[in-house]
Amino acid sequence: MAVEKKAVELAELVKKRGYEVDVELVRLGAILHDIGRSKTHGIKHGIEGGKILRKLGLPKLSKFAENHLGAGIPREEAVKLGLPARDFMPRTIEEKIVTYADKLIEGNQVVEIGQILKRFESELGSTHPAITRLRKLHEEVMRMSRGG
Repeated sequence: MAVEKKAVELAELVKKRGYEVDVELVRLGAILHDIGRSKTHGIKHGIEGGKILRKLGLPKLSKFAENHLGAGIPREEAVKLGLPARDFMPRTIEEKIVTYADKLIEGNQVVEIGQILKRFESELGSTHPAITRLRKLHEEVMRMSRGG
């Protein structure tokens, strides 16, 4: 629920700045992005979540589950991680907002992006491309929501 709260807050800011964003889609995507954790807590929970949501007749929401890991995973990295050979990158404004909000939540607390970047660096190494993707996602969402 903390991801949903943060994602909706960001979506409303983005909408106020004149971007077209479906706040209700953000709300639903944020609530359901981790549904795959009912099957696994590993990296494949995104894939499992996508399967569950498509089976429920919610294909549009499946992308929130599949594309929220890290700051998105490109095809080459997906293959190395044992995921299907395709991009798992958030594409829409709504997906990007949910992905970003998910990164800012630890437990039920909002944490600073700097803290998340440090964790990524310690877990993945300071030159891992996921860190650059997260920085770019941060900059994009901040630009849309606050003009910064």
